[in-house]
Amino acid sequence: MLIAGNWKMFKGPAAAGDFCRALRGASFPDGVDVVVCPPFTSLAEAVQVLAGTDIGVFAQNCHWDTEGAFTGEVSAPMLRELGVYGTLVGHSERRQLFGETDESVGRRSRACLDAGLHVIACVGETLDEREAGKTGDVLRRQLAVLEQDDNLVIAYEPVWAIGTGRTATPEMAQEAHERIKELIDVPVLYGGSVKPENAAELLAQPAVDGALVGGASLDVDSFVGICRAATPS
Repeated sequence: MLIAGNWKMFKGPAAAGDFCRALRGASFPDGVDVVVCPPFTSLAEAVQVLAGTDIGVFAQNCHWDTEGAFTGEVSAPMLRELGVYGTLVGHSERRQLFGETDESVGRRSRACLDAGLHVIACVGETLDEREAGKTGDVLRRQLAVLEQDDNLVIAYEPVWAIGTGRTATPEMAQEAHERIKELIDVPVLYGGSVKPENAAELLAQPAVDGALVGGASLDVDSFVGICRAATPS
């Protein structure tokens, strides 16, 4: 069971350090792996504070080339040099706001895996796509660019549930995760307004292997509560 906290564009180095020091003192259930995903400026601080613990530090994005004229991007070797363990790719906000495509998600994922990073690749449908009955088609298209790998994890994040307060029912999450696992045999996290109040029911679903947590991961007590709600099988 994996619980990953995506901090998005929150917490500079000072705030990240305070959070990670508090997180060091928390206890987690056996079989629950914990990851934080700070913004780029806070990665080094998080790595330093969490050194010697089992808590992993992931980036939020990574380019497919090792170096070059790509202003504003960072590469897998740069992340590895910092001590970063893995990265998110293809988050719905990257797709919606910054022109990320299925093809670029596939390239980012493959490059990071080849460089030895772990990858959480995000997939999910919009509200219009769900209401049109296209969830399966969207997931099939998004997963087609990803290759089986021991270090790959998928995060199913229905776009209509990201930062909206709306959450897929446990049954909806289970159904989507089953569809994903029919297409690729890797762990699948649920992401979409996961909170301490709904985490236990979502994480108890047989096909749900953890959670990608957004806003609720910004508060230590909230994030730890979600981690403790995990029920490893």
